[in-house]
Amino acid sequence: MPLSITLTFLVASPLVSETAAILIGAQFGWDIAGIYILAGAVISFTVGWIFSRFNLERWVEQSVFGIKVGATVAAGHTLTWHERVDTTIRDAREIFTKVWHWILLGVGIGALIHGWVPADVVVTYAGPSNPLAVPIATLFGVPLYAKGGGIVPIAQALWDKGMPLGTVMALIMGSIALSIPEAVILRRVLKPQLLALFFGSVSAGIIIVGYLFNFIYG
Repeated sequence: MPLSITLTFLVASPLVSETAAILIGAQFGWDIAGIYILAGAVISFTVGWIFSRFNLERWVEQSVFGIKVGATVAAGHTLTWHERVDTTIRDAREIFTKVWHWILLGVGIGALIHGWVPADVVVTYAGPSNPLAVPIATLFGVPLYAKGGGIVPIAQALWDKGMPLGTVMALIMGSIALSIPEAVILRRVLKPQLLALFFGSVSAGIIIVGYLFNFIYG
């Protein structure tokens, strides 16, 4: 597959998160959840399209091109109703086991923020009076490395404290789409130039979306 499509997938896969969308809809409203999904898709499409305009393969580690993927042959088997039910139960169990601890962690941190963080502190550093609140929130989300189920309760607590909606969305997107562990893993296949370009482009898209949210809902 072309590199631009591969990078688009790397952005969309974590960012357009069904878990985050459902929790955002429950906490902030379903219209906000819909805009969140649209914004994540637009960022993914835009990053992929921009990358497709350039020859970036030279910034991919040569070892990647030596990997040979064996051809797979579809069995052509049509699932029965019983097999579909079994597959659904298995997938639901697998998803639950992956996200439940993140949800509990996020709710716990959100509860601490509700009870211990003074509202004036949040408003001072991430309120509407700070023009750099959106990029700060985006960068702050990077070391959090939280799933959608973990970051949304934290963001909801900060929103209740007075953080603008766009800044909250930037925090959510930054923590889901950008992370230090992800950068370490991607460094195995991407050279530093492309890795920096990838993270910089996604960060720029998230910051723009955050400011647009603040402009619309401010």
